[in-house]
Amino acid sequence: MTEQPFTPGLIAPEPLTSPAYWFLFDGYRLLVHVDKEEKVANVPRVISPAELGVTAVSRHYLGYLNTPEGEIHCFTGELATKTAVPTGMITAGLRRLYPMLPETLFQIAGRAVQIVDWDRTHQYCGRCGHPTDILPNERAKKCPHCGHTSYPRLSPAIIVRVTRQGANGPEILLAHGQRHRTGMYSVLAGFVEPGETLEQCVQREVREETGIEIQNIQYFGSQPWPFSNSLMIAFTAEYASGNLKIDPQELADAQWFPPDNLPLVPPPISIARQLIDDFVRQHTT
Repeated sequence: MTEQPFTPGLIAPEPLTSPAYWFLFDGYRLLVHVDKEEKVANVPRVISPAELGVTAVSRHYLGYLNTPEGEIHCFTGELATKTAVPTGMITAGLRRLYPMLPETLFQIAGRAVQIVDWDRTHQYCGRCGHPTDILPNERAKKCPHCGHTSYPRLSPAIIVRVTRQGANGPEILLAHGQRHRTGMYSVLAGFVEPGETLEQCVQREVREETGIEIQNIQYFGSQPWPFSNSLMIAFTAEYASGNLKIDPQELADAQWFPPDNLPLVPPPISIARQLIDDFVRQHTT
């Protein structure tokens, strides 16, 4: 089995004797070092945020990276209000930082921002309003007054690649969402509703957004997606029946595309792109 580059953890080493990665957030913006052209970014690696001249009002241990030089521990936290950004550094959203950060650090940053946001929004019990305590042995907060326990929120969402055999060969269904400011097309996606299985959600989302029925639903993979707090569960499916009739509240357009004539599609960061690239690989000679 291949060793994973990152091992999650809850209990930080005490004392910390070597520099660690610190994923420090101003709201949802991550503090990073950048080069002069702001094309390459890296997460600061220090023993304490004080070495950067900043103050973290919260501190959470994430785990450690397995590297040739040994274990590098990782922490996250929220910067104090009105923190001055150190020289040579910027704060930026994760979407902007994706092409700038090493992939492994970007993935950890996605975990970090969700933990910071959960900590920020669960300072008080949602049942009785009493201040909460962080539990030492699990990623959770418990109210000492009423006993209510809360965990970081995850919102399961399906994403599905629908294909068919068209008159001139295989085709993939791609849609342009109303919220997309660019002309980007992607596969269909939507959040799981209470009481639904994942497969039922796949069928419902496709039917609601495009008016067609599908068959042969197969699991493809999954991806944590911190925009916001989602877990994307990807499927493939085949067209069964019906004509395209889009939901104008959700979609501006939906069309069938051959593998050699695709529109603008999502960047490689997303599992949507993985679904599309897999389709192209299967049908390109």
